[in-house]
Parts: sequence; C-alpha cells; structure tokens
Amino acid sequence: MNPTWLPPLQRLAAPPRLGLGGAPLGNLYAPLDDDEAERTIEEAWRLGLRYFDTAPLYGHGLSEVRLGRALRRKPRGDFVLSTKVGRLLDADPAPPTERDGYVRGLPLAPRFDYSHDGALRSIEQSLERLALSRIDIAFIHDIDRHTHGPEQPARFREAMEGAYRALERLRSEGVLGAIGIGVNEWEVCSDALAAGGFDCLMLAGRYTLLDDSARRELVPLCRSRGVKLILAGVFNSGILASGATPGAHFHYRPAPEAVRARVARLASTCAAFGVALPAAALQFALACPAAAAVVVGARSAEEIAQAVAHAQATIPPALWDALAREG
Repeated sequence: MNPTWLPPLQRLAAPPRLGLGGAPLGNLYAPLDDDEAERTIEEAWRLGLRYFDTAPLYGHGLSEVRLGRALRRKPRGDFVLSTKVGRLLDADPAPPTERDGYVRGLPLAPRFDYSHDGALRSIEQSLERLALSRIDIAFIHDIDRHTHGPEQPARFREAMEGAYRALERLRSEGVLGAIGIGVNEWEVCSDALAAGGFDCLMLAGRYTLLDDSARRELVPLCRSRGVKLILAGVFNSGILASGATPGAHFHYRPAPEAVRARVARLASTCAAFGVALPAAALQFALACPAAAAVVVGARSAEEIAQAVAHAQATIPPALWDALAREG
C-alpha cells in the first residue's frame, strides 16, 4: 500500500465506518429528483458519514454529477470519495427511458473498456462530472463472472494488463489515493490479490447474514496482506432490509422460496431479541474484521437516517449466538 495515502483508508476505518452508496442517486429502478438527491447527501453528511461511493454506471454519470454538486461545498480533506473504471460513457442523443436498471439517467451510453487508455479517460471523465480536484479510491468495476459470463477470464486479463497499470501509475503520481476492484464475487477478489498490488476491495453481497462465503478464505487473506475490504450489498439486493415479502430480491433476482423461508427464520430470531433484521444485517457486516467500511445505498434522507439508526442499534451478544446456532 502506498504510505502517502494511508490517511483516506484510515479515515474509512474510523467510526462511523458507514458510507453512502451512490447507485440510488443515479435513479436506480426509479427516478429521483435533484432536490431529494441533495437532501439525501446532506442528511448523510449531517449524520457523520464521510465516505461516498459512486461509478460512471450509476445513472450513466448522473450519480457522479449529483455527488460532486453536493460535495464540492464541503472541505475536500474531510471526506473520502471513490468511483470506478471499466465503463466509458459515450454521448447518446436519444437514450431509452431505462437502461441497466437506471431510469432517466444522463444521455450517455456505457460501454466496457478495461484498457490502459480507457481507464485514464474514465478517470478524466469522472473528474469532469464530479468537478472535484481528486478521487481518493478508484475501483476496477465488474470484472466478475456475474457481469461477463464466459468472457470473464479475458476481461480480467484485459483489466490487469490495461486498467490496473493505468491506476497503478496514477497512484504512484498521487492522482489517486488507493486502487482496488469492485465486484460481486469473492473469488475474483482473491484472483486480483494474486495478480496485482491493490489497496482495498469492494465486495458486494458476499459477507452477509445470508451469504458469508467470503468469510473463510478472503477475509483471512485480506488481513494477512493488509488489504482493506469495503462491503456493499449487505442486504443482498433488499431481502435483508424488507424481509421475506412477496417480490423480495436476492442477488438481483426474485428470491427463491428457500431463501425467503430462511430470511423469515432470521427475522423471527432477531425479533425474539427485540432487534430489527436490517440492524442485525448491517452490524454483521460492520463487525467483519477486515472491513474498513460498509456502504449502503439510500434514495431519501429518511432511508439514510434509518440506516444510521440500524448501525447504532443495541444488539445483545446472545443474538449472534442464536444466529450462529441456526447456521
């Protein structure tokens, strides 16, 4: 890890260790007006959150624009900002109403580009949209099987030979504070640690009450290497926040009946101890010994306030024992 940039990662590791995820600010699944987006960011700031994560994909640049507009009024040294590379945005004068799950984003079309020059251009574009002086952490985005299927090995090689070299150079020049990857699969994180010198990893949905598959191998590996984890997707696409309701999603798809039944048991066990299921889900991730921060998305001031309340809720140790007994 580049010692010049230890402070941003150390700030992530300090309380409250909760960050605001920018996907909902890019109109994920439903439109959000500019005023509500700004209120959400301002409420996160008021509640003490100082880590903000975004990506070009989120609203095809809209999330970056909205975050930059709010954060440029804050002291730059007081917050940590991350964005991602791997997709470039091209002008699209007639965009569809919905694309990639984002509704009424900016008139820009994303395309994958994990090349060296593509990563440099992506950082340049992000800085323009953010209108900020620097990016603290840059992640190579979605180089996993979930995104690329059978083409994943080729995309991974392209990223390591191209985007990684570009980010490594920008880190050495002080343009970036830290570099990592942002994916949905812990196995790809392990592959990345074997292939390059990453500072941190953003992992979605694989260190949760429903899926802790990263716990046995990746977490010890990160601790031994001094690499920080930033955990996202801790509600597993929503089911650990909403409970086993009809239409609940798990790993971006409608939850199977077996998963809904398991969530119902988890919720029942939590309720027996007077604890809300989302609070247990969030604090389980916050307790990960390799985690520097946990990122939660929110599309309103009320949602981020609720997340902070869950993070601060009192949970009796006996609940963790009971959940462990249930597997």
